[in-house]
Amino acid sequence: MHIKLPKRADNAVRYLKLKILPKRLFFRTMLLIFIPLIVVQVVSIVAFWDGTWGRVGSKLADNLTSDMAMIMDMINHSPDHLQDIKKIAKTNLDMEVTAYLSQDKHKAVNNVLKKNNNELVTGFLERNLKKKFPADLTNVYWNRKESLLTVFIDTPDRFFKFVTSSKNIFSTSIFGFVAWMVGTSILLFLVAVAFLRIQVRSIADLAKAAEDFGKGIDDSKFKPYGSSEVRAAAFAFIKMKERIQRQISERTQMLAGVSHDLRTPLTRMKLQATMLKGQDKEDMLQDIAEMEKMLEGYLSFVSGEGGERSTFVDMNELVLSVLNKYRTKDSFIRYKTNDQVSAIQGREQALKRAVTNVVSNALKYGKTVAVALESTDRHLELIIDDDGPGIPEDKREDVFKAFYRLEESRNKETGGVGLGLAITKDVIVSHGGKIELLDSPLGGLRVLISIPL
Repeated sequence: MHIKLPKRADNAVRYLKLKILPKRLFFRTMLLIFIPLIVVQVVSIVAFWDGTWGRVGSKLADNLTSDMAMIMDMINHSPDHLQDIKKIAKTNLDMEVTAYLSQDKHKAVNNVLKKNNNELVTGFLERNLKKKFPADLTNVYWNRKESLLTVFIDTPDRFFKFVTSSKNIFSTSIFGFVAWMVGTSILLFLVAVAFLRIQVRSIADLAKAAEDFGKGIDDSKFKPYGSSEVRAAAFAFIKMKERIQRQISERTQMLAGVSHDLRTPLTRMKLQATMLKGQDKEDMLQDIAEMEKMLEGYLSFVSGEGGERSTFVDMNELVLSVLNKYRTKDSFIRYKTNDQVSAIQGREQALKRAVTNVVSNALKYGKTVAVALESTDRHLELIIDDDGPGIPEDKREDVFKAFYRLEESRNKETGGVGLGLAITKDVIVSHGGKIELLDSPLGGLRVLISIPL
């Protein structure tokens, strides 16, 4: 079901897909797992913080403030029993109490660390102190190293100093809760990564096997694995591959038989033609030669060099070997390459034939030919320019069809049977590449061949 969005929203979604969302299946699947996991963890922590942690922290701070208020009242009402009150506070409330007269309160601040509070720890206590003693000056100091709290309460009569453990106002359960959630999330994430890698690797291997088969590389080591759906697709691919290979083998054998059967009568016709005289002899020999040429071109086209094995091919050496055969006084050939041109995996004779077809066409219809070989991180590009008549733009797709000829611009006497570019395209596409016909800077035709590395 496709939901139609407004144009701006649709453009925004398309931008997210193209620019922000990852393109690989592994990372997209990880987002489907990771984003909900993060949302759940954040919601859980916020709920815990606003609920349990807030209530517990507020209650602990309120109890500690009440204990301090009680001890202050006891000291104010019975200052003669100060030592007994200190013992009670130490024994029952785990709190050290010191009371100073107002003129001696400067002594209380000695040996107190610089204020380094954390709202998470002391926030509830500071708010409760201000609420409980609105007319008095209160201060809280937290010693993180020793986990101690020092609380000063300055009243008109006395200055009180309380020292107690920070555990009385701070529950460490939040750290355990967060650590448990983070730990389980990391464990789940690692398990998901391990399983996803196996699944994605099986799909990637299937895609690589299909790509290699399309390039003519026979990888018999590929074995289906992964989920049942991926294995089903892999088995279907293997069966399809076997059917195609069997069909190619049967077609090649049939064509070899056809070639043998047709060459025999053509040879007899040649012998019979030699017994003729005059113009009839020349006409018959010319017809026989044309039939042989058409037969060779047709067989080469339908066979597709299917029996050749794939190897690593040095394209620079291959192009040079083709160009050296066509260097004559009547033509001018320029060749440009660079040191970064890489070897590719392919069928050398098929690639050589494709390059030969393009270069021979360029030299047949032009006097100047410029050839350039370049490579990027992903593709190898072969560019052939000529200064010939070129091909009209509306007929550039038709010339790749078998037996198609441009009668208006190509000489029928010197032309072939219309299979050169068809064979070339078949070879390039079988290597996973593409061929394009463009306008040349020399005024003629530019042939751009791109093959993935």
